[in-house]
Amino acid sequence: MLAVGLRRTTLAEIARTAKVSRMTLYRRFPDVQSVLSALMTKEFGTLLHRANAEGANASTARQRLVRSAVAAVRLLNGDDLMRTVIDVDTVLLVPYIVERLGGTQRVGEEVIRAHLEAGRGDGSIRESDLAAQARAVLLVVQSFVLSLRAATADVDPNALLAEMAHHLDAALRP
Repeated sequence: MLAVGLRRTTLAEIARTAKVSRMTLYRRFPDVQSVLSALMTKEFGTLLHRANAEGANASTARQRLVRSAVAAVRLLNGDDLMRTVIDVDTVLLVPYIVERLGGTQRVGEEVIRAHLEAGRGDGSIRESDLAAQARAVLLVVQSFVLSLRAATADVDPNALLAEMAHHLDAALRP
């Protein structure tokens, strides 16, 4: 997938690379899109959990959320699969931006929701409609994931991520 792009990958190539028969693959996945969806959900979900762990030592839930969000942007932008999707197969992202949320977005939103609830408990995050607040944070983080490379062509990436952190922190502060 990384060599030829996701849209040009076939089930036969996936089976050959994974050293399984095509029938074994077909029993589990009906088509290439379902393999790709499962792969992206697993890969990106793992990165989101790593990002969450990177923010775990902060003293408040708001700080944990902000640090985890910045780590998620860095990790996802450094991931080969995400880079391939953004650089080669951007059209695969369109449904997840304009039509529906995908599995990875739902995982991210659940992590965000947990931070928001903890922040309400420790007083570091303002009260608001929890679903709307979680979705808003998700959309901010998602825009940075998708646009960071283009946005940092003439702006220091660390400075831009510091601004993202500042915006999230200010938006969530009680």
